[in-house]
Order: sequence, then structure tokens, then C-alpha cells
Amino acid sequence: MKQQYTILKNQDNSRLIIREFGELDKDSLSLLCEESYDDAAVSSAVAAGREKVIAVLRTKNMYPPRGHAEKIADMVMDFYAANKSEPVELAIDEPAASSKEILTEAFMGIEEDAEIIDDLLEEDFDGDSDDSDEIKIDSSIKIADDDAVDVEDEL
Repeated sequence: MKQQYTILKNQDNSRLIIREFGELDKDSLSLLCEESYDDAAVSSAVAAGREKVIAVLRTKNMYPPRGHAEKIADMVMDFYAANKSEPVELAIDEPAASSKEILTEAFMGIEEDAEIIDDLLEEDFDGDSDDSDEIKIDSSIKIADDDAVDVEDEL
């Protein structure tokens, strides 16, 4: 799904507004969410760095994935550094953006699993599994030889 984020300030420049659009229909973007932030809070977050900006921008209503949040935070930091008043747009093609993250996570999981398997194969097992003693079962259930059923007779 293609997504687009529009970053702008309201008319009196007291609030930062971020609008999230998504391609629900082919070649048509629909507004998914609009979130506004206090300008002073965002300005202090910009001064503190990218991680603080991400923390301020993520809300209950708008919580983009890490890769998207980093790009949005960079755009907001550039927006404040340039002291822009015109809206700025950020377009993200989600399958292309998230496929690298998914492949990286999958590869890391395989690598960790391989290490665990190697550790298991290297371990020495000290146990009774090498004993050649017969297993003795003391059971109260015994099958009589004359009760055996011939499968062909039953058909």
C-alpha cells in the first residue's frame, strides 16, 4: 500500500499537523488520520534529536512503523530547520519500504536459530540412552493368543 504523509502548520503557526493518506483504491489516496501537535513540544523535541521527535509524533491514533517514523521525523526536523510555512509531502511505497525490514528480521531469526541448533548438536548427552538392557513392562493387561483377530475373516 502506498502511503503519503503531509506535514504542515496551522494558520497561526501554533500547531504542527501531520496527515496520513493511504492508497485504498488504485491511484486514489484517502485520508487515514490527521494528528496535530503543540508547536512548542515539537520544537523542543527537534532540539533533542530524532528519537525524541519520534516519541512525540507517535500517538494512540498515529503510530507508524519504525522505518516510516524515522522518515517522518527527518522531514519534521528539516521542516523546522528551514522554518517552512508551505506543506511538505513524504511518499512511501510500503511493500518496497517494509520488504527490506522483513527480510532482515527473517535473516536474523535464521541466524539465531542456526546458532541454537549448532549448540545442541555439540552438547554431550550423558544418559541411559546407550544402555542395551531390554525394557521390562509390568502390565496387568495381557492379550491371549486365542483372541487374535484375522483381518481377512472380518471382511
